[in-house]
Amino acid sequence: MPGAFVSTDRIRSLFTDAMSQMYRTEVPQYGALIELVGEVNAEVLAKDRGLSERLRRAGELERIDVERHGAIRLGTEEELFTIRRLFAVMGMQPVGYYDLSVAGVPVHSTCFRPIGEAALNVNPFRVFTSLLRLELIEEEELRAEAADILAKRQIYTPRAIKLIEQHEKAGGLTEAEAAEFVAEALETFRWHGEATVSAETYKRLHDAHRLIADVVSFKGPHINHLTPRTLDIDEVQRRMPERGITPKAVIEGPPRRNCDILLRQTSFKALEEPIAFTGEAGTRSGTHTARFGEIEQRGVALTAKGRALYDRLLASVRGEVQVGASGAKAGDYDAELAERFKALPDSWEELRREGLAFFHYSATPEGIAARGELPSDPDALIAKGYLRFDPIIYEDFLPVSAAGIFQSNLGTDQQQNYATRSNRDVFEEALGADVQDELALYDERQAASLDMAMEKLGLSSLKLKTVA
Repeated sequence: MPGAFVSTDRIRSLFTDAMSQMYRTEVPQYGALIELVGEVNAEVLAKDRGLSERLRRAGELERIDVERHGAIRLGTEEELFTIRRLFAVMGMQPVGYYDLSVAGVPVHSTCFRPIGEAALNVNPFRVFTSLLRLELIEEEELRAEAADILAKRQIYTPRAIKLIEQHEKAGGLTEAEAAEFVAEALETFRWHGEATVSAETYKRLHDAHRLIADVVSFKGPHINHLTPRTLDIDEVQRRMPERGITPKAVIEGPPRRNCDILLRQTSFKALEEPIAFTGEAGTRSGTHTARFGEIEQRGVALTAKGRALYDRLLASVRGEVQVGASGAKAGDYDAELAERFKALPDSWEELRREGLAFFHYSATPEGIAARGELPSDPDALIAKGYLRFDPIIYEDFLPVSAAGIFQSNLGTDQQQNYATRSNRDVFEEALGADVQDELALYDERQAASLDMAMEKLGLSSLKLKTVA
C-alpha cells in the first residue's frame, strides 16, 4: 500500500547495511576482517552440527552474518538526548549503564539495541554509546575550552532532525522516508579528516587524554569500530596475522570454554589517519588515531548469581597477573584465566541447574505427544526429553572488557584497575530516559519461554526454583 510505514526492523537493517558499506570504504582492513570471520564461521558450522542446529532452533542462524555492533563517543548532553531519539526510529532502546572510568577513560555509556526476541533475530545491531564526562578533565581552563568547542557543533543534519520528529509525530516512516533517514543519519557517523580545532588545541586535548581529543576535535562522533560476531574468536585471532592484521595481545573476557558465556572480544590497533587543522587549510599537518577493528564471540547470558561469580573470578586474575604495555605476560594471563575459571561450571545442564545462566525453554514433539501423562516438574520434564533448554545469547557488554579494548586502542595492552566514579543519575537525565536493566530483560525472556512451553505441554505455568 503506497505511503504505508515500514517497520523499525527494516530501517535498522537498511542503516546497518549502509554503515557497513561506509566503514568498509573508510577502513579497508574491515573488509578483510569480514571475509576472515565469514570463513571461520562457515567452517565452525560445517564441523559442529550440534551448534548449527541449536542456533537454527533459537532463530540465530540467519542473523550471524548481518550481526554487528558499533561504538560512538558523544560530547554533550544534547547530543546524547538526540541520539536516543535517532536510534528509536530504528527500534533501538538504551540498555545498561557502563562506567568506563574503571579504565581511566572519562566517559560513561549505554548500549542502544533492539529489545524483543523477534527484533533481535531480524537484526541485533547494537551501538555502544559513550558520553564524555567533562568534569573528569582536571585542568579547569581546558575543561571550559572543550565545553565551548562542543557547544558550537551540530552533529545531526537538519533533515535528519525533521525525519526524527516526523517519526515521533506520525508513528513511522514510509520506505522512501526511511531511505532518506538512513542517508541523513549516516552523516553523523561519517569520518571527517578536518579538525575543528587548531593543532595547538588538539595537542592540549590529546595530552589530557587521547579520547578527549577524539571527541572534541571533530565535526561529529565518527564510528570508531564496527564489530562482526564470530563463532571461534581464537581461530580468528590466530589467522589475523596471515591477513596482515596484528591483533591485541589478549582476548578480553572469559577464557575459551565448551559452553560459551557472555562476551569475548579482540581487536587490531587503530588506524593512524591524516587530519588537517583549522587555520591550515589544505594541508595534512597531523595524524589522529582512534578507529580500529574489533571481533566478538557471544555466549549465554549469566544471571546475577552467575555474573557475581564471573566478576569475582576475573578480578582475581587481573589482580595477580598484569599484562604489560608490550603484551608481556599475555600467555601467563591466559593460562591463569583458564585455571581460575574452572570454578564456573562448563556444561549447559550445570549452568542451568545452579541458576547461573538464562535459558530459552521449549516443548519437544515427544512432550507434546505425551500431554496428559507428564510430570509437572521442569527437571523431570527435561530428564525425560519432554522439555528442551537452549542458552539465551548475551546481547550486551562487559565494562572491564570494554576498558581493555579502549586501553589497547589508546596505544597499550597494559591492564589497569581503577576506582569507579559512576554517575548514572546524571547520565539518565541527559539521556531523557531510564536505561533498561539487561538482567530483567533476560529473566523476562526465560520466564515467557517457560510459560509457553508449559502451555504447549498442557501444564500449569511454573517458576524455576534454581534461577537467581
